[in-house]
Amino acid sequence: MALSLALSLAIGVAGAWLQGTRLRLLRLVVNGYIQIFRNTPSLIQLYFFYFALGPLITMRLPDGSSVPMVSNFSWAAICFSIYAGAFNIEILRAGIEAVPRTTVEAAESLGYSRLNAYIHIVLPLALRICLPALNNNLINLIKTTTIAYAIAVPELLYVSNQIWSDAINVPEMMNVLLVTYVALVGLFVAGVTRLERALRVPGIGI
Repeated sequence: MALSLALSLAIGVAGAWLQGTRLRLLRLVVNGYIQIFRNTPSLIQLYFFYFALGPLITMRLPDGSSVPMVSNFSWAAICFSIYAGAFNIEILRAGIEAVPRTTVEAAESLGYSRLNAYIHIVLPLALRICLPALNNNLINLIKTTTIAYAIAVPELLYVSNQIWSDAINVPEMMNVLLVTYVALVGLFVAGVTRLERALRVPGIGI
């Protein structure tokens, strides 16, 4: 969860910046990535990475046998990051477009390059504007990580299933799962709420 959250945010920040580039090819690549990963189910993407790309990326051992170079955990983290990153790009783009153009022009008049203006001025203001929507997407990402069960990643659902299969205590483990996810999402929401309060600027977004 933590790795996917961090990587998806990094993808969102970089992708939102590339959407404003003057290079048409880069914009097309970013838009194509968004359309592909935003419009296909996350489980299908996970299967594609693990079962279609995984066997193509192997390394040969001294005994001559081949093993996958990327583990199932790594594929899950990559897949979830790319999936949520596509949504994060669009969310951040909406926040960037809400930043007044005069603010950007003022930064440029002070000698800021496009990248420096984006990092120091546009992005901090855009985050204040789009943080509620970004929060919703990241919460959804936390819940989506349960489908890593499909490729045998030992996450909460996978381990719980092993426990209830062995001990025949399905209701107890389902209660544990429910409480655990409520606690995880609750802690995340509480942290983002504190961040919103810390970033609050009168007249800007939140």
